[in-house]
Amino acid sequence: MIPLFLWILSSHFPWLGSSGVQEISASILFLLASITDGLDGYLARKRGQITTMGMLLDPLADKIMVTAALIALVAYNPDVVKVWIAVVIIAREFLISGLRSIASSEGFTITASELGKLKTVAQIVSVILAILAHHWDHWQFGVVVFPVRWYAIAAVYFTVLVSTVSAIDYFVGFWKKIDHASKDRRQAAVLSRGKSVKLT
Repeated sequence: MIPLFLWILSSHFPWLGSSGVQEISASILFLLASITDGLDGYLARKRGQITTMGMLLDPLADKIMVTAALIALVAYNPDVVKVWIAVVIIAREFLISGLRSIASSEGFTITASELGKLKTVAQIVSVILAILAHHWDHWQFGVVVFPVRWYAIAAVYFTVLVSTVSAIDYFVGFWKKIDHASKDRRQAAVLSRGKSVKLT
């Protein structure tokens, strides 16, 4: 879906103009990609069909989709998605991927926290609102006004906040695990030396 998503947000999309077809199409596609990704993970866990390939490709696809959306939005709607915002969120994804790789090499995993799940939801909402805010400043339903642009800006900054806090939370959890594993190795080494002394 990523190439299709980028094509819709590009100037090559045939239905550009005042109708908002471009924004709605991109929003629906991004939402569908997010829903199917979540459904795929849920079904894989429920049916016990988790594979090594899936463990590799699933988070990779997530990160490429979010990265592609943020980079596209920096060009598409720079008033809402600033360059530094995209850099912070993307850098967070790289950091967590690196920590997961180290954790895996050390033989342990760190499960996604509630903050991490909130971050994912915030990213989806902020991307969709940022796309819609490119065309609409607000929606009015009778006397009810939905400030699309204001909500988009608020959602983007909230995503930055949650991304940063969840990265810190993940790093703290990683540090505790790696520190605990290191202490276990040192303790095992001491015990091993003790046994050697008794044998001699």
